[in-house]
Amino acid sequence: MSTVRERAAENATEITSSLIVGLGLLALFTGWSPIPFWVIFAVGFAVVVPTVARLAGEEERSDERNDRDGQWKDSERHYEEPSAGTETEDALETLRERYARGDLTDDQFERKLDALLETDSPENAADWRHRERERIEEES
Repeated sequence: MSTVRERAAENATEITSSLIVGLGLLALFTGWSPIPFWVIFAVGFAVVVPTVARLAGEEERSDERNDRDGQWKDSERHYEEPSAGTETEDALETLRERYARGDLTDDQFERKLDALLETDSPENAADWRHRERERIEEES
């Protein structure tokens, strides 16, 4: 079980943000502060919150979490798209299940399987659509 001090250290940025909002709203609605409310918000969120985050080491912890999740890479935070292989595998599994249930005939399954394997990228999908249109026109 964590102590209050440990939880405060883990949530320093959130606590600081809440205090700034509270002070800013208090200054806005009561006029008690010699500093205008907008200065409290501007300085608080532009200077105080980032400083607290750095001192508490929260930026490093969030980068580590993002690296483990595999959604972000490097400190530049470039989004990493999920691999197309996973989507193809999911579609392939769905196709197999439909075939196993009897929803598709042998010919339908083979056609869809060929289309799926040929359309694993946008370029291949465009080529496949073009070939499919030509095939349909030839049959007509």
